[in-house]
Amino acid sequence: MHKTIESLFAGLWQDYIQITPSAFNIHELLGNTSGQSDIVNDHIALRTFNFEKVNIEKLAKHFVSLGYEQKGEYNFEAKKLSAIHLEHPNPLAPKVFISELRVEELSEASQVIIKAMVEQLDERTLDNENFLYSGTHWDVSIADYKTLRDESEYAGWMAAWGYRANHFTVSVNHLNSINELKEVNNKLIEAGYKMNESGGLIKGGQDVCLAQSSTMADTATAKFADGELSIPSCFYEFAQRYKMSNGEYYQGFVAASADKIFESTNAS
Repeated sequence: MHKTIESLFAGLWQDYIQITPSAFNIHELLGNTSGQSDIVNDHIALRTFNFEKVNIEKLAKHFVSLGYEQKGEYNFEAKKLSAIHLEHPNPLAPKVFISELRVEELSEASQVIIKAMVEQLDERTLDNENFLYSGTHWDVSIADYKTLRDESEYAGWMAAWGYRANHFTVSVNHLNSINELKEVNNKLIEAGYKMNESGGLIKGGQDVCLAQSSTMADTATAKFADGELSIPSCFYEFAQRYKMSNGEYYQGFVAASADKIFESTNAS
C-alpha cells in the first residue's frame, strides 16, 4: 500500500491520463497550463464487484490506511450498484467515491462471466501498492464483454478497464479564473467537447449544495483475449460545492446526480 496520499493519487493520475488524453487539454482550457498541480481534485471514483474478494471494503482499505474515513452510503437501484464515499481530515485531500456492482442481480449469463473474471485475479495483488491502478486481471473475450455491456454498461466497463480511476473531478470552487460550473461547461462546449446531458447538462445545483457536470468518456483501445476494440474509457467531471445552512461546504454526494454521472462512460 502507498505510504502517502500524494503518491497514491499521482499513480492514479498517471494511469488515468494514458487512456484519457483530453484531461491535459481540459486543464489548459480552464486556465491551468502547468498540469495537474494547478487543478484541485474534488474526488475520484473507482468501480468494483460485490464479491468479498474485491468488494468496496477491499478497495477502501488502501485509503483508510492513509487516514481516510467512510462517510456516506448510496444505493443505485436501477443500475444495481451500492457505493460509499470517503473523506480525509485534510479538506484539500480528494474525496473518494467507490461503487460495487451487485452481481447477483444480473442475469445468469453475466454472473458466470464476472465470476470467471474475478477467479483469475490473485487475491495477494490486492495489497500491492499499485492495485488501484493495475487495470484488468483477467482475459475476457469480446463476445463476453459485449454480453456484459449490453446488460450493464458498468460491468462492461469493468471487464475492459478493470481497476483504475473511472474519473477525476475538477473542483470548480478552486479554479482561479472561473467561478461557476455553467462557465466551465460553456468553455468545454465551445472547445468541442461532448458533454453528458443525461438528466441535464448540470446535475443537481445549489438547492442540494452540489452541482456536477462531466464530459463523455474519451475513446481508447481495450485489449481482449481475442482482439481489440475502440471503446469509451474514462471521463472528466466538474463539481461545484455550496454552503449548507450551517455555513460549511457540503462534502457528500447526491445519489440522483451520481446516477446520471455513471452514464458518462456509455457508448454514444
